[in-house]
Amino acid sequence: METCKQDNIHKQILRASYGSIIGNGVLSVAKLVTGAVSGSFAVVSDGIDSASDVAISAVIAVTAKIMEKRPNTKYAYGYAKAESIATKILSMAIFFAGGQMLFSAVGHLFSGEPREMPGMIAVYVTIASIVCKLLLSLYQTGVGRKTGSSMLIANGINMRNDVIISLSVLIGLFFSFVLDMPVFDSITALLVSCFIIRSAIKIFMDSNVELMDGVKDTSVYQKIFDAINSVEGVGNPHRVRSRSIGGKYMITLDMEADGNMTLSQAHALANKVEQNIRNSIPEVYDIVVHLEPYGTCPENVFGLNGNPSDPETGPKTRGKRK
Repeated sequence: METCKQDNIHKQILRASYGSIIGNGVLSVAKLVTGAVSGSFAVVSDGIDSASDVAISAVIAVTAKIMEKRPNTKYAYGYAKAESIATKILSMAIFFAGGQMLFSAVGHLFSGEPREMPGMIAVYVTIASIVCKLLLSLYQTGVGRKTGSSMLIANGINMRNDVIISLSVLIGLFFSFVLDMPVFDSITALLVSCFIIRSAIKIFMDSNVELMDGVKDTSVYQKIFDAINSVEGVGNPHRVRSRSIGGKYMITLDMEADGNMTLSQAHALANKVEQNIRNSIPEVYDIVVHLEPYGTCPENVFGLNGNPSDPETGPKTRGKRK
C-alpha cells in the first residue's frame, strides 16, 4: 500500500515537471524571439530566466526517477534525499541565471550605445507570460504541497517570482513608452536579475535544513510529546529527535515504562505511542521507539527532553557525552 502511494507521488512529480518543461520551453522561445525582434533587453532577460526554468524542470524530472529506486544495502533509507540535493542544484542554477543577467544588464546599461524604443509586441508577449507563469506556479505549488515535494514547492516559488519579474518587465515597458525613455528597459532588467539572485539564495538556505537533518516546522516536537503523554503507562520521553527525508519525518525517541512488564506489554505500549504520533503527524517516514525501565539515566543525551517549549530541555538542548 505504501509502495503504491509512493509510486503515485513520483508520477505526480514527473507529470508536473514535464508540464513545466513544455510550458517554460514555449515561453522561453517566445520571449527570446520577441525580445530580439522588438529590441527589448528586459524581455530577452525574462526569456533567459524561462530557459533556466526548463533546465530546472529537467533536473526535477531526473530526480523523480532517482527517488523511485528502492532501498538497498548502500542506501538503506532509500533515495528520497535526492530531492534535497536537487533543490540545492536548482538554487545554484537560478543563481547562475540571475548573475548572468546582472552582468549583462549592467553592461547594457553603461554601454553608451544608442537605445531604440521596444516594439509593442514585447508588451503582448509579457502579458501572456504573466498569465501562463501564474498558472504554472499554482500548479507546481499545488502538486508540491499535495506530494510533500520540496523541489516542486521551490519551483512553484521560482515561477511565482517569474510572475513578479514579468510584471516588472511590463512596468518597465510601460514607462519606456509613456516617458519615451528606453533606458527604463535596461534598468528593469537590472532589477529583475537582483530579484532572481535573492530568490536563489533563499532556496539555497532553505534546502540546508533537510541536508543538516533538521526540520523546518519545529512545532512537530510538541505534537510528538503530546502524543506520547496521552498514552498511559509511559513517561519521561527523552532523546526525541526528528529529521526530514523527502518531506517526511524520521522520528526516534526514548521513553520509560514499568520494567516488570512482559515483552508483549512493552511492545503494545510502543505500538500505541507510534500510532498516536502517526495520527498527529501524517507525514511520517518511520518511527523508532526505545523503551527503558523507569529511573534509567542514559549515558548519552541527544535531542529533546521533556517539554520542547522549555528553554532548559527544549530546542536549545544540545548533545552531551558523559
